[in-house]
Amino acid sequence: MKNLAIIGFGHMGSAIVAGAVRAGAIKPGDVTVADSSPQALERAAALGTKTTPRAEEAVVGQKTVLLAVKPNNLPELAELIKDRLEPGAVVVSICAGKRLETLAELFGDIKLIRVMPNTPALVGEGMSALCANKNVSEAELFAIAEIFKSLGRAEILPERLFDSVTAVSGSGPAYVYSFICGLMKYAEESGMSPETAKLFAAQTVLGSAKMVLQSNDPPEKLKQNICTPGGTTVEAVKVLDGAGFEDIVSRAARACELKSKALAEK
Repeated sequence: MKNLAIIGFGHMGSAIVAGAVRAGAIKPGDVTVADSSPQALERAAALGTKTTPRAEEAVVGQKTVLLAVKPNNLPELAELIKDRLEPGAVVVSICAGKRLETLAELFGDIKLIRVMPNTPALVGEGMSALCANKNVSEAELFAIAEIFKSLGRAEILPERLFDSVTAVSGSGPAYVYSFICGLMKYAEESGMSPETAKLFAAQTVLGSAKMVLQSNDPPEKLKQNICTPGGTTVEAVKVLDGAGFEDIVSRAARACELKSKALAEK
């Protein structure tokens, strides 16, 4: 992809550039990064991109503009750049909670794509959801999807599911970290060092997730496969089932979804 401007070069903005360059989805020389932080611009320049502290300069002549700023900074940014956008430019937002309708109110009736990535994108194992308004062609949407696939996996979904996406993949890493903390706590109490406990807990979660993605069996069947009657695993699962573990996770995700909807409405 050529003629790409990225506004905001924090953790996610830099992960997008680094991942897409690594995967060959973009060439650093085709990217212009805008950020008010000199340190951020130094990091961008080290990747081979063009840089500027001024967003209104970065968007000039660009076919695609990716917004990676904090959501509360979006209205001010829109006022700054909307009249400098090239005709037919695609504006891509990863700003949490900002619906296509809100983006259209800020930028006008232009080509808009909304993306919901998650933090594992920082290590190349992200899960991103994309949707677009009626002005965006299928080819344009697929081109943006390819960039986010370079950060892990990406799926095009209807926007009505984005609050659920927030609850599952957007906030989901926090639920997984809580589970890992529980395993680590037990492991350390049993005598493992913190480093060893982290390794065993995190690798177990990583391997289990890979099995879910690569197996034709559903997770419930994979669980049953290691719950040998009279064995050790089944005793642990009895405790989890007795505490309503799966229901707790589901209720937590529902609470997250409701908050996401409330923030979007606000």
